[in-house]
Amino acid sequence: MPQRTRDDVFDTLSDRLAATFKNLRGKGRLSEADIDATAREIRIALLEADVALPVVRAFIKRVKERALGAEVSGALNPAQQIIKIVNEELIAILGGETRRVRFAKNGPTVIMLAGLQGAGKTTLAGKLGHWLKQQKHTPLLVACDLQRPNAVNQLQVVAERAGVAFYGPQPGNGVGDPVKVAEDSIEYAKQKQYDVVVVDTAGRLGIDAELMQQAADIRAAVNPDEVLFVVDAMIGQDAVTTAQAFLDGVDFTGVVLSKLDGDARGGAALSVAHVTGRQIMFASNGEKVDDFDAFHPDRMASRILGMGDVLSLIERAEQTFSQAEAEKIAAKLRGGPKQFTLDDFLSQLEQVQKMGSISKLLGMLPGMGQIREQINNIDDKDVNRVGAIIKSMTPTERAEPELINGSRRARIAKGSGVQVGEVKNLVERFFEARKMMSAMASGKGMPGMPGIPGMGGGGKKSGKKAPQAKGKRKSGNPLKRAQEEAAAAERRALGPGGDQAPAGGGAFGLGAGKGPADFELPKEFKDLL
Repeated sequence: MPQRTRDDVFDTLSDRLAATFKNLRGKGRLSEADIDATAREIRIALLEADVALPVVRAFIKRVKERALGAEVSGALNPAQQIIKIVNEELIAILGGETRRVRFAKNGPTVIMLAGLQGAGKTTLAGKLGHWLKQQKHTPLLVACDLQRPNAVNQLQVVAERAGVAFYGPQPGNGVGDPVKVAEDSIEYAKQKQYDVVVVDTAGRLGIDAELMQQAADIRAAVNPDEVLFVVDAMIGQDAVTTAQAFLDGVDFTGVVLSKLDGDARGGAALSVAHVTGRQIMFASNGEKVDDFDAFHPDRMASRILGMGDVLSLIERAEQTFSQAEAEKIAAKLRGGPKQFTLDDFLSQLEQVQKMGSISKLLGMLPGMGQIREQINNIDDKDVNRVGAIIKSMTPTERAEPELINGSRRARIAKGSGVQVGEVKNLVERFFEARKMMSAMASGKGMPGMPGIPGMGGGGKKSGKKAPQAKGKRKSGNPLKRAQEEAAAAERRALGPGGDQAPAGGGAFGLGAGKGPADFELPKEFKDLL
């Protein structure tokens, strides 16, 4: 049974909003009663997501004011206009434009982390260091949490995992002066030419006046360019109270959301920025060191409304895939299907793995919220299983998979610890995928599909009727003709390979009148993943 992979804390809110907007579709005009009913449903959805009440009131007020105005009443599609308004107001509540790190003109830039104990500050310090390193900076992680047991050792391990430098002259566990460590780290960074210093401070258990003062003293000593308040996205409305206390006691310039992949309801993210006036700058949504990125309010609003996050998906692909490697694969595919080997396929599979969880990547596509349960049930271990099968083949078999017969399949299955049928299935699906990719690369479109504008295949209509194939004339015998027509209908119901074709003409082969919600990921797709 595959382990369910959670998308993010906004799943419940997203589902409720989708159900609300579904009731609006198809209405040519919206009455004031329709808008009131929609606003009421949105209010309930936000409150269930644990959004702070003042934030909900402000949000609903803005949506209703705009919905009752001319921009909806005069719109060709009022339902879409309501969704547009909600999207824009969500972006505003989440902070508006993306907030970038303010780097010092004369380094090093000092970034101080503050927050409650258990919010994930130390782990997040490593993720931030890794992110800065990817941005071509040379960060230094500084251990100023000298209270919590083994906090210094933990930060050292986190720094090593992130591949960044570490500074921790004091052993911690209640020993050492955190203010002096923070001061000394600036001089150390200048000597070693680190351009960013990330100061990890002690977490507080609730609003602890002594530790709050310690954080304020560290801030005064190092004069940081950014003070980031790390908040656990799972604590709901409590995040607002805590954030306000830190704002009054230490002050901070930005917010970082940790544990965004948890089971919480999303209220913290929708409340903190609005209540404190400090924008969310980063979000952490997994356990790996690279499960961390800049927070984009417009992209998050898009995901909440089920519109996907294609820009982030493209950015991940650009960071992972080499342009030279992509051109090499494209050239192979243009040269004919047999140029693309199982080695090439394995290489592409490993590149996709580097981008992150398959279910998370699919979740960034528009409309995928409707089949979230099926996406969440995709087991990323299937990718490793496919890799094991291919690596159990000889170099010749990878280059020429046509050679793989029954005895070879048995040997490969034994070497990779899978059933013989899985090897057979993988090779057959590889042939199909290779044929399709080769046809698309050469501009012929997908095999077995009519031409699609911009996708090749079919070409322009000439206006002339296609000549009837010889030997296909209808019989003059009524009984024989009826038999021929029945046989032709049966052939049309079967796909090119003899498999039953989908009924109707819906998108993705779902049949007429069906959409993404009716789509089920086939076993073969999961096996290829």
